[in-house]
Amino acid sequence: MAQIPAETVSDFLRVTGLVDDPTRARLMPLTGGVASDIWKVESENGRRVFVVKKALAQLRVAQTWLAPVSRNASEVEWLKAAGRILPDVVPDILASDAEAGIFAMSYLDPADHPVWKQELRAGRADPAFAARLGAVIAAIHAGTHGSAEIARRFANDDTFHSIRIEPYLEATARVHSDLAAPLMALAGETLAAKVALVHGDISPKNILVGPKGPVILDAECAWYGEPAFDLAFCLNHLLLKCLWTPSASAGFLACFDALAENYLAGVDWEPRAAIEARVARLLPALFLARVDGKSPAEYITAEADKDRIRRVARPLIVKPVARLAAIRQLWTEEISR
Repeated sequence: MAQIPAETVSDFLRVTGLVDDPTRARLMPLTGGVASDIWKVESENGRRVFVVKKALAQLRVAQTWLAPVSRNASEVEWLKAAGRILPDVVPDILASDAEAGIFAMSYLDPADHPVWKQELRAGRADPAFAARLGAVIAAIHAGTHGSAEIARRFANDDTFHSIRIEPYLEATARVHSDLAAPLMALAGETLAAKVALVHGDISPKNILVGPKGPVILDAECAWYGEPAFDLAFCLNHLLLKCLWTPSASAGFLACFDALAENYLAGVDWEPRAAIEARVARLLPALFLARVDGKSPAEYITAEADKDRIRRVARPLIVKPVARLAAIRQLWTEEISR
């Protein structure tokens, strides 16, 4: 159920002129998001179809989770910045109103742009697609590294803290008090890093499997900061999916390898080993956060599965490893028991 009145969308359509008659346009709320209200809009004659998105101040989660609605404007800017580097990996921005926190973008039909999360749920794990995604993320990081202009436009520390650092790392530290020191140190160091333009939510639910490759959506967390966060965030989901669709675990782990390898192959702004070590440090913390942070994975419900995650993640937070392959191996051994 949309939290923002449909009249807000109609007003936006009227001001921008995206449709001839907003009163006759068809507005269909889209489900699945926790951070924004999203509508599919069809013009009165059905000839134009697009999406309108507006950020929420209170996210749709059980705990109190507030976030600045200014992130809507940052999302627009991230989509534009990524599109200048790789035009086919983002939807087109049709109109935006930064003050109102609302924008319109092209609609990509699920018939030829299925959501990667649903593909994975069905056990369709394609390492070639994961490899392409890794290369895309690295290209965006490489294309924005060291840019003073990008750093200025995406100086969103407060937003990133409120929707990523606090609900994932700091909230988990409050649950696991014995891990508070390393988790809080990781939180501080991650937020302090200023390296490249970060999406912040590279999750299968925000990635479409398009005819030309990955299409990335939902850049509300956009921030100039630690690129290791993007890779760790996505790799985390591939580990979690082994508990959602166990029969496809081998495919998910193959995607893990392909995503990591092709991302690291595209790192040209620092030594590959340096960023891999930071990804390997972040990954167990994010892994644990998806059962004990503010945004638990909705499909990890069995306590036995949560304990499996804790058994692997907790020791790695205390004593980090430098290679992603080591984390993959520990998880493979855990789910093989």
